[in-house]
Amino acid sequence: MASRRIPTPSSVPPTPAEAASDSRTVRALVLQGGGALGAYQAGVYEGLSSEHHALDWVAGVSIGAINAALIAGNPPERRVERLREFWQLVSSAPGQQLPIWAGERRLLAQFSANAAVAMGIPGFFSPRVDPTLLLGGAAPVLSYYDTSALKSTLERLVDFDRLNDDGIRVSVGAVNVRNGNSVYFDNRRVRIGPEHIMASGALPPGFPPVHIDGEDYWDGGIVSNTPLQYVLDEHERNRRLLVLQVDLFSAVGPMPTTLAEVTARQKDIQYSSRTRLNTDVLGANVNLQQALAGLLERLPPQMLEEPGLRALCQHLRSEPIDVVHLIHRPAEWEQDAKDYEFSRLAIDAHWADGLRDMRHSLAHPEWLQRQVQGGGVTTYDLARPDHARVRRPGTGVDTAPSA
Repeated sequence: MASRRIPTPSSVPPTPAEAASDSRTVRALVLQGGGALGAYQAGVYEGLSSEHHALDWVAGVSIGAINAALIAGNPPERRVERLREFWQLVSSAPGQQLPIWAGERRLLAQFSANAAVAMGIPGFFSPRVDPTLLLGGAAPVLSYYDTSALKSTLERLVDFDRLNDDGIRVSVGAVNVRNGNSVYFDNRRVRIGPEHIMASGALPPGFPPVHIDGEDYWDGGIVSNTPLQYVLDEHERNRRLLVLQVDLFSAVGPMPTTLAEVTARQKDIQYSSRTRLNTDVLGANVNLQQALAGLLERLPPQMLEEPGLRALCQHLRSEPIDVVHLIHRPAEWEQDAKDYEFSRLAIDAHWADGLRDMRHSLAHPEWLQRQVQGGGVTTYDLARPDHARVRRPGTGVDTAPSA
């Protein structure tokens, strides 16, 4: 009897640059939460769209969900325009528009953050006017701010019919308030509306939970601030996956020297979702599955005919996965309030940083040449040429990109 082998991926996979134009490749944009820092993601998308318009999947949490909606809910030629309209709106309050010559940069940032706390942010949230707040923790309300303005903003800037029907997969993470479970609203399963995007960004106690179909939801970042795990779990293993993961908090940073820096550093560690570590762990798991599938395929042909074994091998096998990291790295003037510091100065700076990092990554396609055969996960951190990092399947070590 002729032997039958389990199908395996092509022996010489294309580079990620080639994969970006391959119709069999799933191109996913993964957006972390981080409030005002989300302007960095908008800059990244501007840089990306100048080279590659096609996206198959956008997954986001919190502000990443808002950016995802602005991208998927508009035609390609209007996405950057809509992103800029949103970010200019939320940085348009008088307290957010002080010129750079008005004072020392850290003081301006602190003033801007204080103004956001006291007055809210246009098109986003406003202070809740409720005398029961004088009761402090005993107040019978669920948040300090009202986010109804965000609903109006989303309805104006996002075409939700396009978001649901245009072919781009959209997934946004939230947390069920009652059972604490992480939930992803995915337009392959539900029809996403403004309420799903708002639920993903409903960070307590600032913002109220969002009620959807009998349940209440908070910000997905409470459980996990990046949707990479969801994307890796849900993607079709018989298709190549190219992920651009845009994170807003860096797990790596200097030792703090002041109380404000302590708070900022704590927030970076808490919300970074251990950016590189988690990605490496996820990659190691997939690579281990690939290795195990390879070993199983060496069994005698008659054993491979067993339905259970065949199903196991097919489950373990996947086409190559490439994860390209872009990580916002805080400037010296950023402080612990950076995620709610919506000054025009900060928004423009974050946007420019994202655009710069994306251009750096796209400017060196030779760095993205795969040096391995078969499947597995390769991770890239390419935004800073002097600290470029590549981790390939089977090595377990970081290497410098090779031209």
